[in-house]
Amino acid sequence: MSDDHQLDPGPPAALSSVSPDLAARLSELARDLQQQHDVDDTLQGIVEAAVATVPGAGYAGLSVVSRRAAMRTPYSSAPLVLEVDRAQIDLEQGPCLDALYDKRTVSVPDMANEQRWPRFAARAVELGIASMLSFQLWVSDSSLGALNLYAHEAEAFTEDSEHVGLLFAAHAAVAMADAEQAAQLTHARDSRDLIGQAKGILMERHRLTADQAFAILARASQHTNTKLTEIAEHLTRTGELPVT
Repeated sequence: MSDDHQLDPGPPAALSSVSPDLAARLSELARDLQQQHDVDDTLQGIVEAAVATVPGAGYAGLSVVSRRAAMRTPYSSAPLVLEVDRAQIDLEQGPCLDALYDKRTVSVPDMANEQRWPRFAARAVELGIASMLSFQLWVSDSSLGALNLYAHEAEAFTEDSEHVGLLFAAHAAVAMADAEQAAQLTHARDSRDLIGQAKGILMERHRLTADQAFAILARASQHTNTKLTEIAEHLTRTGELPVT
């Protein structure tokens, strides 16, 4: 097994090595993630489940890059993860960054002898991390995501760890996509309801039609360079339109 390579999720060899017990655990994981109430709960559930699911994992974190800005780790199983990832951000090198931008899977068997990112490796050893395994979760036009696993022991992650991790990452990516889609739908519904309330206020107050009320909201949005939903929220909260 090479230290730095690419693996396609779910190849026949990996699938054939999945035991019935593991398949059941992954199915249960998918159900549990789908039952979470919001995106934050889902993503935090992913990092916690990763520690319990992938052999060798002592800690886990989810790193993201939004709009091609700096990496951040909003979800982690322990504060130590944030310290390790902060070192990668500060030093601008490390396996999480490679997984985010370049590779499907990045393995660090022995941090003490790691030569690809010498400054980061030295800092990780100081923090007590001896091996890492990172999986790219998704890539889109504006964002990137990676699941990162950490261990105190060198050679903690085996070939089985990679196979299980790839299957787990595939489940996690689907759950994350479902959660984000649900959040977008909820936001769209809430925005629609808020605009409807604002239109109702204007229609009742000024005896307008729905189209006329919406035109007033749209004009206020354009003249103040403010989002339509923010105009609607201001009207429903204060009873007044922003000065145009």
